Amino acid sequence: MTKSSLFRSEEMSLVQMYIPDEIARITVSCLGDHGLIQFRDLNPSLSAFQRAFTDEIKKLNDLERQLLFLSGECEKVDIPVAPIDLDDPQVNRIVTAREIVDLKEILMEREIRVNHLNESYSALLKQRQELLEHKYVLEQSATISGVQQQKQNLIPPQYHRNSTATNLTDNPQAPLFPTDLENGEWDASESVSFVAGVIPRDRVGVFERILWRTLRGNLFMNQEEIDEDFVNSETGRMESKNVFIIFAHGQELISKIKKTADAMGASLYPVEEDATQRQAKLFDIAMKITDLDKIIDTTDETRLNELQQTATGLPTWCAILKKEKATYHILNLFNYDPNRRALIAEGWCPTLDLGTVRNALKQAAEDAGSPVYPIMNEVSTHRQPPTFHRTNKFSAGFQNIVDAYGVARYGEVNPGLFTVITFPFLFAVMFGDFGHGIFMFLAALYLVVKEKQLQKFANGELFSMLFGGRYIILLMGLFSIYTGLIYNDLFSKAVVWFPGGWKWPENFTEGETIEAIQTGTTYAFGLDYMWHGAENYLIFTNSYKMKMSVIFGVLQMSFGIILTNFNHIHFNHKFAIWAEFIPQILFLLSIFGYLCVTIIYKWLTDWSSANPPSLLNMLIYMFLSPGSVEDSELLFQGQATVQLALLMIAAICVPWMLLAKPLVLKKHHANEVRLGKTTSTAEQETIRRNRGQ
Repeated sequence: MTKSSLFRSEEMSLVQMYIPDEIARITVSCLGDHGLIQFRDLNPSLSAFQRAFTDEIKKLNDLERQLLFLSGECEKVDIPVAPIDLDDPQVNRIVTAREIVDLKEILMEREIRVNHLNESYSALLKQRQELLEHKYVLEQSATISGVQQQKQNLIPPQYHRNSTATNLTDNPQAPLFPTDLENGEWDASESVSFVAGVIPRDRVGVFERILWRTLRGNLFMNQEEIDEDFVNSETGRMESKNVFIIFAHGQELISKIKKTADAMGASLYPVEEDATQRQAKLFDIAMKITDLDKIIDTTDETRLNELQQTATGLPTWCAILKKEKATYHILNLFNYDPNRRALIAEGWCPTLDLGTVRNALKQAAEDAGSPVYPIMNEVSTHRQPPTFHRTNKFSAGFQNIVDAYGVARYGEVNPGLFTVITFPFLFAVMFGDFGHGIFMFLAALYLVVKEKQLQKFANGELFSMLFGGRYIILLMGLFSIYTGLIYNDLFSKAVVWFPGGWKWPENFTEGETIEAIQTGTTYAFGLDYMWHGAENYLIFTNSYKMKMSVIFGVLQMSFGIILTNFNHIHFNHKFAIWAEFIPQILFLLSIFGYLCVTIIYKWLTDWSSANPPSLLNMLIYMFLSPGSVEDSELLFQGQATVQLALLMIAAICVPWMLLAKPLVLKKHHANEVRLGKTTSTAEQETIRRNRGQ
């Protein structure tokens, strides 16, 4: 293995640890604070439920459920929960097992208290709502011409000829009771009963139709809307309700009405027929509502205080819980040695940080008060190490962009370092606005200057992305200012920085076609502002930017191919230099490299006396008619011969790239088979395990 360099992933070492069982949790927690080891799973055949520390993880999952419940309750009442502060000493310290037990008791007590307060608060609100509904039933029933008056209106006409009562039959004047009574004496107060209550407004129509079909129209119903909205206890949403009162004769019909009302979600309340009794009942309900409001306010205040106290400890508790879960998940990767009463762990560590890891193991044993220290040995192995690129707050964002497309193999050249310049510069070539670049630069500069204060808020999905890429945005804005000056583009407007190289006529008539006159001077920096008033401005600038993008693109692709050459040398694949690198670079330069040369040549040539050729047509006819160039497409003498030679080189490179490396690899494999050096996959894995142990 070669030493780590600035352009490659760091050298990694496989280490093996023997950690005493009693300090295993503290040791892993201490190692996790440094974040320098990637542990290997030594129990790949065991499921998650067969691991040694599954019970501990289940207990922590229950604590996590309690934390989620408490966090949700705080969000319901708009109590803000502070984000986790990674710089908090309470978060970074090593937590003892006793503190985890204490945390479990605290969360259980808080959960029980919050649940009890929620249940009491909900019960009080429900009781208050029932009292309010009862109050509206009493008030509205009194406005429906009085209960006694309604019952009198339902007596048949031969007993009360002036009756004006109506029911739900087809004939609005038909009485509710039969009129062919033999006995002329009939007591309506004993036969007619009524049901009063409250029902959701959207169910009134369905309720009326069901009663019509069930009772065959033998009822009298009236209903009024309630101005106040109520909270639905099931959904928690506000809904409108109506007060209704239904008159019918016979207990059987009354029983059907009550069952139908209950099925439709209506609430039934008793109503006194005497006005004096109703007024007394209303006064009693009003007093109860007043007392309930005081109790509800006290309960709500107690609940809010409890949740506010809980919210202050939630960030620390969440951080401790996440750290403990991660610790036990790592412990499940280890093997247990019953003879030594120790856990055996394997992991990859940067070679430069082996001393730091040893010090962390020593510090963990001292903090735990153990006389036995963990043992760490560096193991010689032929396994492929993981790729590790050491980053800081500046380079982390650029490295994440590279890793999003693919992580480099261990030992390969790391393109993340070059992306620090190429990514913001190519963005600026595309963006190219001086004004917008300033705003982008200032916004990123604020994030950089205030990064310590803003780091605690970088938990949201959108802001965390902006905060993590603050240095990328900073360079993007800085390069955009540079390219915006070159394009002379300030919020899509040209700015007069220097005297222009063209001059418009001062005197002209409206509608006259005028032309700019060249002054003989050259604009000092960037694009002449006079181009913004020209008719061919877009044609000129788009052609210029497109050709410049082609040149930058070919340069970047050529640079990428050159980097692969260093990988071939590092992995001792020197045959790949002539089998891959040379044909790839020749194919690219013979076509697109030639195009870039012609673009620059065309820029440097004075075409005032002739029409400039189209480079796009030139490239197309280079393949359609090799060896010949039309006069209108001629750039230089001998162009046809040069293009034919380049085309032949590109044609040779195609089979060269496709066949050379596979044939070489096949030959190497045949030689190894002939010499008996190859082994089966199972044998290779056995050898690797033996070397690792």
